[in-house]
Amino acid sequence: MPLILETIVTTVSADGALHLVPFGLIRDGEDFWVAPFRPSPTIANLEAVPFFAAAAPADVRVIAGCVTGRRDWPTAASRTIPVPRLADAYGHMELQVVEVRDDPVRPRFRGRVVHDEAHRPFLGHNRAVNAVLEAAILSTRLHRLNAETVLAELHHHRIAVEKTAGPAEREAWNWIAAKVVAALPQAAAASLAVDGA
Repeated sequence: MPLILETIVTTVSADGALHLVPFGLIRDGEDFWVAPFRPSPTIANLEAVPFFAAAAPADVRVIAGCVTGRRDWPTAASRTIPVPRLADAYGHMELQVVEVRDDPVRPRFRGRVVHDEAHRPFLGHNRAVNAVLEAAILSTRLHRLNAETVLAELHHHRIAVEKTAGPAEREAWNWIAAKVVAALPQAAAASLAVDGA
């Protein structure tokens, strides 16, 4: 199985409109593939402006926010590409698209790193960050996964949030819990939310 890095990817449209989204980048040697499902603004943006930035967010609320409709996160100028990057990040990479593999369902764009940079020391995540990340991914697959499986996994991950989360992780978790409850009628009585956000 390939290494997949969970990042925040930024792209821009032909008219400069920014699109910010969580993406698992697939490592291939020194390059990284981004593989969005159609339809996706990321596809149109990469076709128009073949560059993207990928950042390791310092706040897990960015990932949870993006998957729950909260996409207005501060960005900063990249050093070598015409695409901004997420501002609050441990580090980021700037990538140029060097290959496109078209597909009617999921085209792939190979990005070559033209610049990378660290912004702050990474001292480690608490378990709640990983739980929120897994919950965020599950929340994007509600239409493809069995509801009982989703709820069982969320209850499992909720334990880590209850035990180790700070206020940011609790808030991020509760955004995702609200999304799941709104999408799955059987989740209404599932007690997914946590206290203290």
